[in-house]
Amino acid sequence: MGYIPRHLLENLKAYKYRGTDKSLVTRYILNPFWTRFVELWPLWVAPNVITLTGLSIVFFNFLTLLYYDPLYLTEKEEFEGPPHWLYFTWGIGLFLYQTLDAIDGKQARRTGMAGPLGEMFDHGCDALNTTLGCVLAGRAMGLGRSWWTVTSQIATLCNFYLTTWEEYHTGVLFLGYFSGPVEGILMIVAIYLTTGFYGPRVWENKIWTVLGIDNISPFSKIPNLPLNKSFMVFAAAGLSINIFHSYLNVLQARKAGKGKSHSRYHPLVLLLPFVVSTAIQIAWLSHPGFNDSYIIQSASFLPFLLAWGLQFAHQVGRMILAHVTSAPFPAWDWIWIWSALAALDANFPRLFGISPIIQTNARNTSYVVWFTFAISLLAYARFVTLVIHDITNYLGIACFTVRKKDENGHWKNAQPDKTS
Repeated sequence: MGYIPRHLLENLKAYKYRGTDKSLVTRYILNPFWTRFVELWPLWVAPNVITLTGLSIVFFNFLTLLYYDPLYLTEKEEFEGPPHWLYFTWGIGLFLYQTLDAIDGKQARRTGMAGPLGEMFDHGCDALNTTLGCVLAGRAMGLGRSWWTVTSQIATLCNFYLTTWEEYHTGVLFLGYFSGPVEGILMIVAIYLTTGFYGPRVWENKIWTVLGIDNISPFSKIPNLPLNKSFMVFAAAGLSINIFHSYLNVLQARKAGKGKSHSRYHPLVLLLPFVVSTAIQIAWLSHPGFNDSYIIQSASFLPFLLAWGLQFAHQVGRMILAHVTSAPFPAWDWIWIWSALAALDANFPRLFGISPIIQTNARNTSYVVWFTFAISLLAYARFVTLVIHDITNYLGIACFTVRKKDENGHWKNAQPDKTS
């Protein structure tokens, strides 16, 4: 038995990717570079191989964090973190990820492999990169294990969820004049390079002082936040704008008869799954705690963020699958259950005035967090494997080779799309 129902598999053949990117940086700088860069890749290289290569680079960056900054996984965290030269490699790696993530679609059109599988694979890798990027960027800005890093995680995941939610309702992947995949990534690359030159303590400098306007009204009356926390405020403002524009795009699609919802407010209700899933994680993080077992201040913080990211990838993966198969919006995800039970157990003292059943000490809390990470990893791996198996078998394509099946069921080489 497959993961995707048979009647939904039939909708895969009707799927066609539609995207809009209004970024001036993309139009005048990056896209000409991407167009030339993709021509360096042979036609026998499958687009999903390019996508996976980009994610592997970011994952390698993450492994270097663990290797050169082992205290990040212990109870004792150093502010300075890894050697400064490492941040330059993170910047180069993230730029390469952005480049490969941009040209995989071009390679798909060159090889005639464009389709729903590429859409699923691309978004799945992007979802994983979101959390890894939050961890690395938070370390580069000296945020460390703090609520500011949690805030960064929420803002980044929310932007990704919002984009996927909008694409589901409009049928178009819309990137505005300022978007996370373009300008947002370039800003993080700049953060890595800045930290490489000056170290993470540069982000402790006050923003108005750096700009030389701390004694000028009205700035002298506005809190003079450090640069890293100012960046979080900027991200929150950008998120608010993105929410507004995404909802306008959904409304316009509905009025034009192209949207999947005829109700004005029903799409807004489908933002609640992200709110609920985030509330579960916050409830677990903010439990009363005991001694030194508070998750944010302990070595459990990193596996907690990774488990959260994997659950989010599972959530948006099902949303993208619903988009390419024209299925109902997946408002509920069973993967939340374990985190919800863990959050409830940790908050027994606050809710009922009794001790937790399982998380009675720091060691048990650590076990629960790591077990949650393992469950989340296995669940997402299962989802990815089953979906790839269903789509490749039904459409007669391969995931990592440029091949298709002929009428007799034999593999053959795909022909380039000469119209791309």
